[in-house]
Amino acid sequence: MPSYRVFRLKENLRAHFRQLPHLSGVAQLKVRDYVEGVEITASNRYAAWQEMKTTNDPLQVGDVLVEDGTNIYIVKFVGLEPAEWIVPEVKLEVEAPAPEPVAAS
Repeated sequence: MPSYRVFRLKENLRAHFRQLPHLSGVAQLKVRDYVEGVEITASNRYAAWQEMKTTNDPLQVGDVLVEDGTNIYIVKFVGLEPAEWIVPEVKLEVEAPAPEPVAAS
């Protein structure tokens, strides 16, 4: 049976997320916007969602389920939709070459 890791959307972002229009396609998520939560085991993602409904802390719109560390699903008003983490681009500092000395003429 697959295991699911729950990531909770930070509370200060929840109201903003709820106001966003529904877009189709894979949602782009920032890891910094989430707090890692519990891990549960269920037969599928909707069974995991149902199991979380019976706890004191059910999944809310904006929360994320990560299935076995590979497939990512975000909770939306219409159900669980595919998502992916945005990997921040690493900017490398490149040193500018030192200016060459100018020969006196």
